[in-house]
Amino acid sequence: MANAASGMAVNDDCKLKFLELKAKRTYRFIVFKIDEKLKQVIVEKVGEPTLGYDDFAASLPTNECRYAIYDFDFVTEENCQKSKIFFIAWSPDTSRVRSKMLYASSKDRFKRELDGIQVELQATDPTEMGLDVIRGRAN
Repeated sequence: MANAASGMAVNDDCKLKFLELKAKRTYRFIVFKIDEKLKQVIVEKVGEPTLGYDDFAASLPTNECRYAIYDFDFVTEENCQKSKIFFIAWSPDTSRVRSKMLYASSKDRFKRELDGIQVELQATDPTEMGLDVIRGRAN
């Protein structure tokens, strides 16, 4: 079912990969992109569980919009091991206006397809989604 505002469908692989990350911790992160020819959101890249935040940040293009999921592991003040699933809407200032509009208009519907997102971030440059920001929002 396509989104009336943007016409973007969500490829089933997006939901499958997200469920694998959420339930089985198969991936550390997933990067999604809108394929304008197919008119749908597709999986662009997955990161193995052994990869860290720097690998995730490096997988986002510097001048193109993307959606991303990052599984952040941390230890609470009570010394409990926890994890939070972050949804990041990556929309760098240097990306095309048309692209920013397309990603902005498709975001809510795409997010609804991924049940289990715990924290959402909107980032226009790397500092807005730095590890310190993620750590701060996880608690």
